[in-house]
Amino acid sequence: LAYGLNDSPAGLAAWIVEKFRTWSDCGGDVESSFTKDELLTNITIYWVTQTIGSSASHYYENRTGYWRFEVGQRVEVPCGVAIFPGEINRPPREWAERTHNVQRWTEMPRGGHFAAVEEPQLLAEDIRAFFRPLR
Repeated sequence: LAYGLNDSPAGLAAWIVEKFRTWSDCGGDVESSFTKDELLTNITIYWVTQTIGSSASHYYENRTGYWRFEVGQRVEVPCGVAIFPGEINRPPREWAERTHNVQRWTEMPRGGHFAAVEEPQLLAEDIRAFFRPLR
């Protein structure tokens, strides 16, 4: 998928911008959620470091079953989940609770897959709220 993208800066740029457009909560207008500087910085980091392939491997690994749980297997460490409406995967809470000790579940009003860039304040507030009672 992404492994040949380092051969062409234009191809890499098009692929990354398309992901920001379709995986965010921008309504199809990528520049309503991200500045040109943010997009170009992201593209430049991947181009200069030649790391688009390794960054995409996480998605491949998730599709091939490396993250599957055995029946009854759970992560007991307290877990917080922030669900952004533009996220590419939005599991039902019941599914998450089968395998994780979900202590906080937040349905966010806006944002997508790149929430840390798109909605940093919402994400930071939710992370703080999750950890506050665990001090």
